[in-house]
Amino acid sequence: MLKVENVSKVFRSGAFGGKKSRVIHDVDFEVKPGEVVSLIGESGSGKTTVGRMILRLTSVSEGRITFDGEDISALKGSGLKSYYRRVQGVFQDPFSSFNPIFKVGRVFRTIRREFLGDLDAAAWEARLTGALNAVGLEIAALDKFPHQMSGGQLQRLLIARALVLDIRLLVADEIISMLDASTRIDVLNLLGDLKRQGLSIIFVTHDLALGNYISDRIIILQKGSIVEMGATDRVFGDPQHPYTRSLLDAVPHLHERWSDAELKDLGLVADTARFGGHLIEHRENHLVRVYS
Repeated sequence: MLKVENVSKVFRSGAFGGKKSRVIHDVDFEVKPGEVVSLIGESGSGKTTVGRMILRLTSVSEGRITFDGEDISALKGSGLKSYYRRVQGVFQDPFSSFNPIFKVGRVFRTIRREFLGDLDAAAWEARLTGALNAVGLEIAALDKFPHQMSGGQLQRLLIARALVLDIRLLVADEIISMLDASTRIDVLNLLGDLKRQGLSIIFVTHDLALGNYISDRIIILQKGSIVEMGATDRVFGDPQHPYTRSLLDAVPHLHERWSDAELKDLGLVADTARFGGHLIEHRENHLVRVYS
């Protein structure tokens, strides 16, 4: 379905654009129908840039991206609009996707005008209600302003915005990083339900635990290059690249605590817990110090 073929991205800077910075290096992968592929890496690894190129928000410098065999860089006018009916993105900060002076329903009216103007009122109402119900929201939610809704509700609205177009691929870029723990689970389970209905998802995250929870395949990016790629259980169960192993070593192990002997050797008298590769010293539920 989607193929990213030897794609690179070069940004220009300086007074006359004479300085070049290559941030993506020959990235090559594909996404199949109904598959969840996670792009994982630390901040600055290039995962968001890859997502933006897939969404045509950033141009490709080298290589090409195809959807159903069609090079998306060549799409214009009605062809590009048709692409956006099949491919949509949801981003990290849901509040920035809504104009605070308008009610959230304005987003859906814009979608109807731009993409679904041929639908009559009854068909549109049925489609809109179905998309909202799929994300656990009622039609009354559209009559609220963004500040009257939680981040989780706004994120659900953005997913509903994509669903109302009958999309086939969703680029989800850090969409739960700003949500609380309980809401994160709700959104992840929603994505899982959509996957079972045949939606393909590119899940951009720096959180390995989330990638492990939802993904069929994992792509590990380091400094703009793919260093490891494969089935989720293989990549996490038997990582081959040192960078992947370092990421896994940094995952917090909240169930582990340092033994009394280890604490005594370190001269720590407060409660101290192991958190990834660090020691977290705390007293009366307050963070005191972090030891590397």
